[in-house]
Amino acid sequence: MSEQSPNNPELEPLTRTQVLVAMGVTALILLVLAKLWLYFTSTSQLPIKLQLLALPLGAGLGLAISLSSSIVYLLWPAYRQSADVYLELVLKPLVWPDLIWLGLLPGLSEELLFRGVMLPSFGLDAVGIAITSFCFGILHLGGIQQWPYMIWAMLVGGVLGASAVMTGNLLVPIVAHIVTNLLSSSVWKLGAIGQNNKPF
Repeated sequence: MSEQSPNNPELEPLTRTQVLVAMGVTALILLVLAKLWLYFTSTSQLPIKLQLLALPLGAGLGLAISLSSSIVYLLWPAYRQSADVYLELVLKPLVWPDLIWLGLLPGLSEELLFRGVMLPSFGLDAVGIAITSFCFGILHLGGIQQWPYMIWAMLVGGVLGASAVMTGNLLVPIVAHIVTNLLSSSVWKLGAIGQNNKPF
């Protein structure tokens, strides 16, 4: 029998291959959904513009989200437990170079679907942001005990949606999402290494 996750005994740990395949398949499904949405509706995708300020703006937003996540992690025990379960399941089997894929695959595919296609379809306004943020949160709900992580994902989805609406450039939330994933996963990995190296 395989060893269960200490933070959530109901979840079986995944292998590195399983995590990478799941990331790739999920990204592919989201990209196909985005393309089908565009094909079967009159929606126009939010453009990706290579503007000078888009990269630093997205990177700064990603840093701000990561810092906010760290503060919420420290202050909200339910979120900390929920995030630990999710991150241990996904990050523990991965090696450092894999974190690049963890940043790129969800950052590109999720932003293309949620902010690139769904947001213009529902409206580049508060209603569109709310609907797509809710859907984005549901995507991150791994189980009923993971509701705090889902709430945080909804809030992040709102911020990413607002950045897309304000700039009219999908590149900003894409960069922010990639930076957030890279920073958050790196911080978690470093923390896990620190815990494993404790003398007792």
